[in-house]
Amino acid sequence: MNSSFHVSEGHIGMLISMPHNGQKIPNDIAQNMTEKASTVPDTDWYMDKLYDFAKGMGISIISPTYSRYVIDLNRDISGENLYPGANSTELCPTTAFDLAPLYKAGKEPCKEEIARRIALYWQPYHQCIDELLEKMLTKHNKVVLLDAHSILSEVPRFFEGRLPDFNFGSANGASCSAALMEKVTSLDLSPYSSVVNGRFKGGYITRAYGKPNRNIHAIQLELSQHTYMKEPSNVFDEEKANNVKAKLKDFVSCLADFAQE
Repeated sequence: MNSSFHVSEGHIGMLISMPHNGQKIPNDIAQNMTEKASTVPDTDWYMDKLYDFAKGMGISIISPTYSRYVIDLNRDISGENLYPGANSTELCPTTAFDLAPLYKAGKEPCKEEIARRIALYWQPYHQCIDELLEKMLTKHNKVVLLDAHSILSEVPRFFEGRLPDFNFGSANGASCSAALMEKVTSLDLSPYSSVVNGRFKGGYITRAYGKPNRNIHAIQLELSQHTYMKEPSNVFDEEKANNVKAKLKDFVSCLADFAQE
């Protein structure tokens, strides 16, 4: 097992990836970073708590040890911007969502350092996803990958105004079958708002692994942190979380049922 991520293997053809759930920063990287970076404010907080029911459903889960500030596991290593024209963060981010610098002056990662992080953190995580999905395909007729994320409900850098509560992405329909997305959109998510392929259409993981022609169906969910946290702090709100988890469970059950059809 690679120490840069954690895996829990289930028994059905479904995998949940939580690429922005990690919070640690290795000492050799942290020494070059700002005080703000050490608090990792742009973490997808509490993914493990929100989806704590998934293991009992037989679903596999993979999540990293380290923060997205070390390397963003949901970015293409080519450096391609997944949202052309948008002010997006890099593979190895140099600024926080609020544009504050993450590194001390002159200490930003160079090409060699980025290549080192790709080899040490990015490649193992993605190799494991690939191996898990291929292993599932040998046992099941089809496989579903959920890339689970969350974000502050208001981040001016990325979008105007307030984000809908449930933001589903399927690379504009390319990463999963229309039949699966139809099942998802028919769910009763009230009182929460939802959108499909809005501001978030799915990051690298959704786009790279979603291959419906091979019976691998990938969906990204970007959940507004307003639904389970006391924004703008990163404090978990138990009452809010319990309410939204009921809808999350319906969503995950929908995906799991599709995987087992």
